Amino acid sequence: MILRRWSRARPDGALLRADVRIPEGPPPGTAVVLAHGFKGFKDWGFFPPLADALVDDGHAVVSVNFSLNGVGDDPEAFTELEAFARNTLSREVEELEIVLEAVREGDVLALPPHRIGLLGHSRGGGGAVLAADRSPDVSALVTWAAVADFDRWGEETKEEWRQAGRIHVLNGRTGQQMPLDVTLLEDFEANRDALDVTAAAARIEAPWLIVHGMDDPAVKVDDARALARANPKARLQLVEDAGHTFEVGHPFTGPSPQFTEVLERTRDHFRRYLLEAGEPR
Repeated sequence: MILRRWSRARPDGALLRADVRIPEGPPPGTAVVLAHGFKGFKDWGFFPPLADALVDDGHAVVSVNFSLNGVGDDPEAFTELEAFARNTLSREVEELEIVLEAVREGDVLALPPHRIGLLGHSRGGGGAVLAADRSPDVSALVTWAAVADFDRWGEETKEEWRQAGRIHVLNGRTGQQMPLDVTLLEDFEANRDALDVTAAAARIEAPWLIVHGMDDPAVKVDDARALARANPKARLQLVEDAGHTFEVGHPFTGPSPQFTEVLERTRDHFRRYLLEAGEPR
């Protein structure tokens, strides 16, 4: 496997970064883009083994770090909390579109692939639905524990947020109080229609696998069911005895049975709709 780095400077100077894994041998004809969720990053837990498994299947894999996800030069630490505070939902979706276009145009790989897959986890799953709806480049979509609605805040929290200009959320893994500027809320409220995940879900044409843990405490399984109702063509896979990250954590210490099940179903989906579909005419 060949590992490369790719980055794109945003207008404010922040870097959109990605790890690009490429199988040895001839340039691959397929690529899969991976999008992390809230308080996530490209090197978290299951993302590297997921990427490695997809490379073993013959895909190039592009694992994204959103430019304001709070991770800087240390790939596994939130050292840029002021950047994290400035992030918005619209920005993350735009950045997914940038990466998809760069993959399609040959800016990321030596040769443009003829088919591109997209996978997003949690909030990144919601973003992946929006990006897949907007982009003609996505030939297959997989979402893991995806949100069906970005509006996750109560009215009391919103009012406090507007008055203070900033709230904090606890990162249970690191113990950090992570700041969120009110611009995140303002962006969502100003672009509510454009950020409507369920409405976008109804328009998805690409083959779509919706995966969700039955015991997910962070994003309830009702979100998966809502996405599946919006798009009856999508395939819903509910995983028994599985939480938000399918019973694995960070650092990754090995696969759980739940993660193994999810990984195999994901690989099968991308094999079928990227590899076995052949080159489009």
